[in-house]
Amino acid sequence: MEDQDKKSKDVLPENFRTLEEFSEFWDTHSTADYEEVMEPVGVEIDLASSKIYCPVAKDLLLQIREQARKQGVSTETLINLWLQEKLRASA
Repeated sequence: MEDQDKKSKDVLPENFRTLEEFSEFWDTHSTADYEEVMEPVGVEIDLASSKIYCPVAKDLLLQIREQARKQGVSTETLINLWLQEKLRASA
């Protein structure tokens, strides 16, 4: 039983290059294994954010991200530009 408790764990990266890399790491690791390196932090949450999040199909989002990368803009910017264009065209 002690051997299982002392099993080796992956080294916690000092920095993650992307949010996806961060997510992939924590999807496959437990924070309980890294409590000794955790530090308490103060956090404020603004529940009155001006942003609203809408679900997008994963395969569609991947295509949008690729298009945004090609255009040199963020995914959020590209989506907002496309929605504005669509609204203007339908007005």
